[in-house]
Amino acid sequence: MSRPDDLVRGVEAALFAAEEPMTAETLSAHLGGADVREALRELKEHYRERGVRLVERGRRWQFQTAPDLAHLLRREREQVRKLSRAATEVLAIVAYHEPVSRAEIEAIRGVQTSPGTLDVLMEAGWVRVAGRREVPGRPVIYATTPEFLSHFGLGSRRDLPGIEELKAAGLLDPVDTAIEALADGEEPSEAAALENPGESA
Repeated sequence: MSRPDDLVRGVEAALFAAEEPMTAETLSAHLGGADVREALRELKEHYRERGVRLVERGRRWQFQTAPDLAHLLRREREQVRKLSRAATEVLAIVAYHEPVSRAEIEAIRGVQTSPGTLDVLMEAGWVRVAGRREVPGRPVIYATTPEFLSHFGLGSRRDLPGIEELKAAGLLDPVDTAIEALADGEEPSEAAALENPGESA
């Protein structure tokens, strides 16, 4: 890359100084309304083989360590507790069918979902309240967050693995029918719900 122009340098500086990922629109506003799309593409290519990469996660841009160098920067830190099976199931349902209400989550899982399960996912920053469904009772609906995409290395929800990939990885067992229906765009039904005699979570 030849000497970058002032706009490219401005975008680069803004992203390095930002405390959180930035959308192209936010960058543009920060830089006087300039069209930053080409500058972002140029920077992404420039950093493609370097120690840090410029990546887009959920329409937000950020610098992150190159995957093959992540081990050099690991530090001792408090480990986030492993998600329970219930939380993993709920996270998968939200990701594949958002926005979704707690009642819809329970219809798919076939068991009640503890408020604490959703609290854990929201505390992790992976699930957020996305509003209320415009139906009687106006239930709260949930969706994933940009942090969810970033943590799992997804550019958008379109990058979620398909059913065949999940099956090949051995990640589908009692919830496979319900999740498969969701990924195919079908509405949850009693036939797709889990018949799980275990405890609710």
